[in-house]
Amino acid sequence: MNPLTSPAAGPASAAVRSQPRFPADVAAALKQAGWHPGRWEIRRAEAWADELLSRHSPDDVQHAVFPAAIEAWAEFGGLSFDLGGAGRQLARTPFLLDPICGLHLPRTLADLSRALDSRVAPLGEEHYGQALLAIDEAGRVYSLDHTGEWFLGADLDQAVTTLVLGTRPERLRTVTDTL
Repeated sequence: MNPLTSPAAGPASAAVRSQPRFPADVAAALKQAGWHPGRWEIRRAEAWADELLSRHSPDDVQHAVFPAAIEAWAEFGGLSFDLGGAGRQLARTPFLLDPICGLHLPRTLADLSRALDSRVAPLGEEHYGQALLAIDEAGRVYSLDHTGEWFLGADLDQAVTTLVLGTRPERLRTVTDTL
């Protein structure tokens, strides 16, 4: 049995939770976007994986596809958050969880992969394409925009919480930034 085809493989069912999975504001935004506990659209996630793998950049760079990305796409893929206004620390912006938003950016993601020493796959976009959302093999989530690369959370739950609440993400630094 393929562990990616079973809802039991999703991160939500990994352990019994004593605390709610999401803060109330985030849970409400997720519900409005169409998410519910147990959501698992693996066929769509696999179709996205096939489409990403079928495309190459002009210099033959291919997208990375791995279990953490497929699981994220199966549980959250296709959700759109129409947010705006003040957040806790930053203005909130709309975002979409759809890996096809990064279809034409395999080189950008390959560059980030090298910097992180981990494969990275597209996850979606912020503010109608002004930033690309990406996920690495460990499930960590990033946002890439014209100002740099940002760490949104150690997993998709934290990243969605960061985006929905408008909390400040951590900027990724290079070795030269710390010298």
